[in-house]
This record gives sequence, C-alpha cells and structure tokens, in this order.
Amino acid sequence: QVQLVESGGGLVQPGGSLRLSCAASGFTLDEYAIGWFRQAPGKEREGVSCISSSDGSTYYADSVKGRFTISRDDAKNTAYLQVNSLKPEDTAVYYCAVVYSFRSCSPDGNEYDLWGQGTQVTVSS
Repeated sequence: QVQLVESGGGLVQPGGSLRLSCAASGFTLDEYAIGWFRQAPGKEREGVSCISSSDGSTYYADSVKGRFTISRDDAKNTAYLQVNSLKPEDTAVYYCAVVYSFRSCSPDGNEYDLWGQGTQVTVSS
C-alpha cells in the first residue's frame, strides 16, 4: 500500500523540541521531493519546509528558518523535520507530502500528490 505515515508530534512547552518523522511505504522516496506543511485551526495550510530529491536542496518558510531542519534518509525511506525553539504559534497539524520530481522542491502544497494523515504539534505551557 502506497502511503506516508507521520509520527513524533505531541505536547511540548515553549522552547522545546520534537522530531517529526514521515515514513514512506509502497514506494521508494529517493526520486521524490518531500514537503512538510502545517495547518492551524482557522488558518490556511502553510508550506513549512521541503527538500529536493536530486541535490538535497532545501526551502524554509521565514517563520521557521533557523529553528526547523528538514532531512531525508532514503535508505530508511523516511524523512524528518527537527523542530526546535518551538513557539505557541507553531501549534498545528503537521503533514508530510511527496511529489515525483528532480527539480528544486516547492512550498506549494498543490504540487504534491501524496499526503500523510498528519501529526499534531501543540506548544503550550
């Protein structure tokens, strides 16, 4: 079965960290660009970060630059999003998504065609 499964979310205090994982099954990740997105209640989906398949180039939204790090381990068929220095405004459901592409990755969710179910990140004291 072709799917993405996120994990690693949870409740964390401001300033804390989490590592989100995105495990792929039914296909191999190495030829896919990977994106991480988030959606908070009442807000539009936001492209947080992405990583290309070809050269590993990355993108970060200004809101997370310097705090979040995207990575991929194609041998494990898994992508990661390390989220540090969390703020209450980072609270959202985080989704990973993939698209078969060798171009630079895009933060536009409309370009991705397979999505995970999401993992909740709540930042609160």
